[in-house]
Amino acid sequence: MTKAYYQPILHSTGPRPADAVPFGWCWFDRVAVHRRGAAPTFIAATDVPADVLRRLTQPRAPIAGLTMDQPRIMGILNVTPDSFSDGGLFTAPDVAVTHALKMVQAGADILDIGGESTRPGAKTVGNADEIARTAPVIAAIRAQSDVPISIDTRKADVAQAALHAGASLVNDVAAMTYDAAIGSVAARAGAPICLMHAQGDPATMQDAPHYENVLLDVYDFLTARVAEAEALGIPRDLIVVDPGIGFGKTLEHNLTLMRGLSLFHGLGCPILLGASRKRFIGTIGQAPEARDRMAGSVAVALNGVAAGVQFLRVHDTVETKQSIRLALAMMTKATDT
Repeated sequence: MTKAYYQPILHSTGPRPADAVPFGWCWFDRVAVHRRGAAPTFIAATDVPADVLRRLTQPRAPIAGLTMDQPRIMGILNVTPDSFSDGGLFTAPDVAVTHALKMVQAGADILDIGGESTRPGAKTVGNADEIARTAPVIAAIRAQSDVPISIDTRKADVAQAALHAGASLVNDVAAMTYDAAIGSVAARAGAPICLMHAQGDPATMQDAPHYENVLLDVYDFLTARVAEAEALGIPRDLIVVDPGIGFGKTLEHNLTLMRGLSLFHGLGCPILLGASRKRFIGTIGQAPEARDRMAGSVAVALNGVAAGVQFLRVHDTVETKQSIRLALAMMTKATDT
């Protein structure tokens, strides 16, 4: 029998059956069972193997002090000259700090600060330059706010400097495959780590992305990386997973992952969705310029909310926060019938 992958079919509106299984702000009573080389089949939630159901539904522990009982907004702050959407806007430390505090006031639950662009075609930044861009900004924000801060980096030295400056989480877009020591840095600090899937490195990842089954291939990759993190001493309660929308994926790959987001709950970790202003949004939404993709980005974020995603990494904090408030208000409460 080939390996089975269990995807809860999540709902958030309409009457809730008595036998529905609660999941965060959603619920499910059916599960799609995926197997390689076959069409999905469907079973009742009550027929899911007990160990799988337990991993799907066990409450996620807080990450960086944030409870996982509601979607959390991760505000993006790129202190880079060449990021695809906001490169060069926040390279001055005082401007970066001001923007960061504005995002917090607008509803960001956590800030994600990056000093190296990982857009398609981007070149690697030296460790010293990346530290010089990020650590002082993190320290300056920390001096004025207790907001959780994530360091967006692939490098152990950069992560270590950021944690020392006051960062709360390591967000590694290479899932410890670029610099294996980054996992040990997080483990020693007792810091949570986000492990993201990417096919190839930023310089080449969009040349010719290929998968046998993108949804299941990404799931298997993240399964292996979570196991590696646990082997380094990072408990699963401190691991976040990210399917890596736009990182070595075609438009169709991205859409397949978006449709299958709830599958990744089977890893027993919170999920981070980082799709804000990505190219596929511009292609489908007919917005060639990244700065014009706010509406499409909010639509994608709401798809993530409906799929039970716990972290939404976004540029447009105000608009995303407002849309989530409305979405949650319209969802079926536990007592509704």
